[in-house]
Amino acid sequence: MKKKLFILIPVFILIVISLLNMFVLKDSGYENYLLKQSIWFILGFIVLIIFYLLKPSFFFRISPYLYWANILLLVLVLFFGVNINGSKAWFRLPFFSFQPSELMKFSLTLYLSNILEKEKNSCTRDEFRVVLKALFYTIIPSLLVFLEPDTGAIIIYFVILIGMIITYHIHARWYVFLGIIVAILGGIFFFLYYFKQDLLIKLIGTSFFYRVDRLLSFIREDSFQLDRALISIGSAIMFANSNGVYIPEAPTDFIVAFSIYHLGIISFIFISLSFIVLDCYFIIMIHKLKIKRDKLFVSGFIFMFLFAQIQNIGMNLGLLPIIGLPLPFVSYGGTNIIVYFMFLGIILFLKNKKKY
Repeated sequence: MKKKLFILIPVFILIVISLLNMFVLKDSGYENYLLKQSIWFILGFIVLIIFYLLKPSFFFRISPYLYWANILLLVLVLFFGVNINGSKAWFRLPFFSFQPSELMKFSLTLYLSNILEKEKNSCTRDEFRVVLKALFYTIIPSLLVFLEPDTGAIIIYFVILIGMIITYHIHARWYVFLGIIVAILGGIFFFLYYFKQDLLIKLIGTSFFYRVDRLLSFIREDSFQLDRALISIGSAIMFANSNGVYIPEAPTDFIVAFSIYHLGIISFIFISLSFIVLDCYFIIMIHKLKIKRDKLFVSGFIFMFLFAQIQNIGMNLGLLPIIGLPLPFVSYGGTNIIVYFMFLGIILFLKNKKKY
């Protein structure tokens, strides 16, 4: 048990850095963020303990119900959700808000790992049917989130799918097939974007078009958010900086730039080392797990976890487009934090367990 808890040390480091950032942010118009973030972390650890005690078999057994209940929430949020920053993606309750698209990351990973394991053990295994089935259950929430819209969540769903398909070990021809489909769809999209924008706006809506336009602003190098982030990073010193620099979306998308400037470059060193330890731990764990369903579940998680890190840090450094993905355990956000603790609760139990 003590060896398992070792992996929580880098998580604690990330949490401390997050709370220090929230403390500094209270002077930038985010007065309640420190208290809210602290509450979310406390609730996260409670969720971790509950999920650990309930055992993974329970969650795999109810995964179809969790998935379809989450689909229902994604439908309801389109009618009864609140609009924040152009996305109708949150339910606002008396004491907190939550985001169904974040919960779907867990539900989808759980459900796909369950489905793929059953297909793997089937005597009539058909790889084409397996790929289509997994794709079908990924497209359903993606279409609903597309209507919110939430670009980052859609990408994450497909990253989870890709991670599981790779672990599933399908024939190489299906990767070529999927690559051709993606290339064709991408070509059609860019043609419409650059030559038929009016038609594209009618097809995807103005709100989603704005997000695509913001993403492509990375290529055109005309992003105000990125400019402020790069100025902050370029002005940073090794330790804390007392001067104030305005950074848009500092608690969420650009928490790395904010942390580097206000807490110093040393904070980024601790963030990077913590993620490296966590990533190595999860990757090694995949190879040690004996049960296929467990391998698939952890693979979906690690692909999602790695992508979120690389994407968030990359867009803060001006290396990747801005798509609005929070940095795990560091960015502000209640549902996102709880979801990662849900994953951790199951993964800690899976470690070195052959039967459960």
